[in-house]
Order: sequence, then structure tokens, then C-alpha cells
Amino acid sequence: MTDRATGRVVAAHGRHCSVELADGTLLRCYPRGKKTDAAVGDQVEILRQGTTEGALEKILPRRNLLYRSDEARSKQFAANVDQLLIVVAVVPPFSEDLLGRALAGAWSADITPVIVLNKVDLVDGLAHARASLAPIIRLGVPVIELCAKDYDQVHERLLPLLAGKTSILLGQSAMGKSTLLNMLIPDALAATREHSVALGAGRHTTTATRLYHLPGNVGDLIDSPGFQAFGLLHLTHEEIQRGFPEFRAHIEQCRFYNCTHQHEPGCGILAALARGEIDAARHALYVRLIHAHQAHESHHG
Repeated sequence: MTDRATGRVVAAHGRHCSVELADGTLLRCYPRGKKTDAAVGDQVEILRQGTTEGALEKILPRRNLLYRSDEARSKQFAANVDQLLIVVAVVPPFSEDLLGRALAGAWSADITPVIVLNKVDLVDGLAHARASLAPIIRLGVPVIELCAKDYDQVHERLLPLLAGKTSILLGQSAMGKSTLLNMLIPDALAATREHSVALGAGRHTTTATRLYHLPGNVGDLIDSPGFQAFGLLHLTHEEIQRGFPEFRAHIEQCRFYNCTHQHEPGCGILAALARGEIDAARHALYVRLIHAHQAHESHHG
């Protein structure tokens, strides 16, 4: 048995992480010295220590990295993600601000967003929910309508989109994210316990981000508890702009190369906004993100 191995981080808890090797073995690993924390989805090189533990030697290059953040700090939590599944529901109303932030976070990291509209059996609120999503649908984001408690709907409408990909599941509480997870991964609870044992973390791992394999290993699903709008404070001005793909065609019309698209004369974005080609709520979100970024920079810079 070689001491060195490559694996993937499938759960993280504090400084420890659970690393899965190619043969399915789970090892409890900890970083050497003050190395950066690994994120779920990272490919890592480890040095085995006994049968159940290992030292994290190196994090291999990432395709992308997602952060969750609060006012105080940003913390990385998932890496190498292909698509973001944002679970919203017909009832209760979902936060359009959080949805917009999640989309901006996905696009800025080159991750494909997909919206899952749950509880479509509650027909009274369906028209309103669809109307709320209309500006996003116009941007080409797929919206999968289903009832998370309906096995056939979940497996016919959603499962094909997950094949061969690593997807991350996000949703505010009460949107039905846990129901959806349990419908897709029937042994999610068992897998959670297995990760907990590997992490040596007992009952307190319910708040950890973790990666599950879909039945038949057709794809992977990362579940992140609660809905923290993606950490966007670490993004540069350019990256925030990338989170609004509908701006791209109009930015070329801006008179100034360093245009902030807020008040400048000859701004292509403001002109498109005036013509109704850019959604006003989306532009307002962009301005909020830029202001938050500037406030953060001045506070921490």
C-alpha cells in the first residue's frame, strides 16, 4: 500500500476534511501546518497515516471556487463545480435578491445555473412565481418545474441534467431542498453518518457542506446547508460584471473604458436600461453589489 494517494474532498468540518480515494475509502485528513483549508470538491494529494487518517499535502489546481460570506468574512466551501441548482418554491415567496446574488456568483465563476421551481402543485401561486422568474428565464437560465415529493417528476425532469456533472444544491429554508436531496439520494442520511464517522465529528456535522454520489454514480451532488448568498465580497469589479451576462453586448457602447454603468454619460448599459433591454431590478442588484464591494474594500483596504 503506497503512502501517497490522490483523492477528492467529500466533506469538511473545521480544519478536518473527509477525503475519498479512488477505491471509495474515506480518510480523515488534516492540513499540514497552516495550509489553506480545502473545499468540498477539491482534488488533493494526501499522505496516508494508518488506515483511517492522512495528512493533506497539496490541493490540486481548481477550475473554480465558491465562497459563502457574511458581513465579516468570506469562506471557501466548494470547488470544481459544473452547475448550480437553485431551489425556489411557489410558496413561501423566495428572495429575488438572494436568487440574483446566487446567479451572479455562479456566472462569475463560470458555473451553469439551473433553477428548480418546487411545489408546482400549489397552483394558486404558480403564475406569480413564474412572473418573478421571467427576467431570469429571458437570460436563458433553464427553470425545471416539479414537485420534490413526486419521485417520477424529480427523476424524469431533473436527473438527466445531473448526469456526468458535479452540481451544488442551494436553497433558502422552506423551499424543499432537503426533500429534493432525499428524493435524489435515498441514502443521504446514511452517507451523512458515514462522513461524520470519518470526520470524527459526531452529531455536529449537520452544518457541514458535503458531496454525495447519485445512485449508480451517474453524477455528484454537493449539498450546502442553509442559503448563504454566495460570498461575493471577494469578487473584483470585473468579476461582478461577469455575473451579469446581459450587460456584455452593451458594454462595448460605453464611452469610457472604466465606466461603472451607474451615472456616466454615454453608458451603453444605462442606454439599454432606458430602452427596457436590461431588467431594472437586475441593474439595481448590480449597483448594490458594486457599492457593497467598494464599502468592503475601503473598510479592509
